[in-house]
Amino acid sequence: MVEHDGTTRGTGTFRIRTATASDLDVIMAIERASFGASAWEAETMRAEIGSEWGRYIVAEDAAAEATEAAATTGARRALGYAGLRSVGVEGDVQTIAVVDEARGRGIGRALLAELLVEAERRGVRELFLEVRADNPAARALYESVGFREIGVRPRYYQPEDIDAVAMKREMPR
Repeated sequence: MVEHDGTTRGTGTFRIRTATASDLDVIMAIERASFGASAWEAETMRAEIGSEWGRYIVAEDAAAEATEAAATTGARRALGYAGLRSVGVEGDVQTIAVVDEARGRGIGRALLAELLVEAERRGVRELFLEVRADNPAARALYESVGFREIGVRPRYYQPEDIDAVAMKREMPR
């Protein structure tokens, strides 16, 4: 488990851990809230979480662990999740999502950083992703860590008919 200090805006800390099948419901709740009609189906997400080719991670509110209810039930508040798929020397950032009220705390950046570490650990040399053309914050995040635009996939996100910007990052050797 990786702990990140998310206190830059006075909002507490969070931890990142590997997702398991027991996280499916909370991941799907974030998925649907974040991506609406473009959200993945639960069975697709279940397969991704369990795939040997991937690693999915969850960011949790570290402060929630200290509450009496969390101590009793073991419940933690998920703030976001992300997923990586890698086969050989190529990899894909499959998804990153952060709950609305936790955005701006560095959680998305921390999730992405953890995926980059995992990609490097797995020997990935080229890392790809698609991002909605109408999401400038996500595009800026990806560019800030070395992704560059390599093309556009027209009407990729359905049913909204939103283009995807394809991006690539060369990994260090």
